[in-house]
Amino acid sequence: MNDRDEYLLDLYFKRDERAVAETQRECGSFCMDLALRILGRNNREDAEECVNDTYLKAWNSIPPTRPRSLRAFLAKIVRNLSLQRFEYNHAAK
Repeated sequence: MNDRDEYLLDLYFKRDERAVAETQRECGSFCMDLALRILGRNNREDAEECVNDTYLKAWNSIPPTRPRSLRAFLAKIVRNLSLQRFEYNHAAK
């Protein structure tokens, strides 16, 4: 884990609201790119919603969870949320 991840995780453990803003600044484009690759480039609104929900899930999960890699932790959350949204969008109605 790098120093930046440690800093961000410390903010989460202190319940400092800057944690989400700093996470967005640090990992936002990575999360958005991942969501867009799953949902499709023309589905930006759903991707933004998945990324925002990722920050909320991270806020609610840290603590007690202390991930070894914040980036991998966020990737898992955004991937799962995006796949759920993809399935919802493509379900037979």
